[in-house]
Amino acid sequence: MKYPLEQIAQIKVKRLEEAEKLLKEKKRLLEVELEKLKKAEEKRDLVKKHRQDKLEKFLHEMQEGTTSDKIITHERYLKKIVDEELKSEEKKVVDQKKIVTKAEEEVEKARKDRLKKNQDVEKLKLHKTEWEKEALYEEMKKEAIETDEMGSSTHSLKKSARRKEGL
Repeated sequence: MKYPLEQIAQIKVKRLEEAEKLLKEKKRLLEVELEKLKKAEEKRDLVKKHRQDKLEKFLHEMQEGTTSDKIITHERYLKKIVDEELKSEEKKVVDQKKIVTKAEEEVEKARKDRLKKNQDVEKLKLHKTEWEKEALYEEMKKEAIETDEMGSSTHSLKKSARRKEGL
């Protein structure tokens, strides 16, 4: 006997395989975004370090005694160039963190979808096992009835053959 839900079971297995591929792809994309975040943070940290170095140099020059023109030049450089670059790099990090969060959500969504599809496949496997047990039981019952009928027919034939002999 053929399992009546075999096509559905095959479809569910195929969907599970697709969900597993999708999850794998989402994880790969998350890794890419995490790597981008790491690079953005490294670049930001370099700008922070550059800013800190320039600030220390500026403070050292002030302690040594410097001209007001140099002080103004350092302040402008720090405010205009370094601080703007730091803000820009910080914004890139924040934006990348948002992208990473979205990628993490996508991975979690794909994981839940795969889990659901896996449960569907498992339910159908369980159903198939139960169906096979029931089909086997019905087949054995049918064979037992046929055997009983054959036994009864044989018995009836023998009985009628003995009656004919007795006549």
